[in-house]
Amino acid sequence: QVQLVESGGGLVQAGGSLRLSCEASGLTISLYTMGWFRQAPGKEREFVVAIRRSTETTYYADSVKGRFTISRDNAKNTVYLQMNNLKPEDTAIYSCASRASVMAITTATGYSSWGQGTQVTVSS
Repeated sequence: QVQLVESGGGLVQAGGSLRLSCEASGLTISLYTMGWFRQAPGKEREFVVAIRRSTETTYYADSVKGRFTISRDNAKNTVYLQMNNLKPEDTAIYSCASRASVMAITTATGYSSWGQGTQVTVSS
């Protein structure tokens, strides 16, 4: 059974940083494309960042480029999301997800396993 468990969320002031973790069990993350998505209250879920399997190519939403960094530690089977210079508009529940396909990486469709999410709140 695949499980993705996020941690590291919290309350931070604008300009601050957080590092989210997504620990996987039941799958080997190096064999999957891993993504982070977020959903703010009253808004649709949106793509944040992904790291492609095999090539390790990374994809970022324009809104987080230069501020967020995705990485993975295959030995720990964990994916990380380093978030710097956080803004109030980054406030959302952040979820990690995995997919076997390398197509349409920035769309939620096709990600087969999802974590429960972790809340990130950025105060102004």
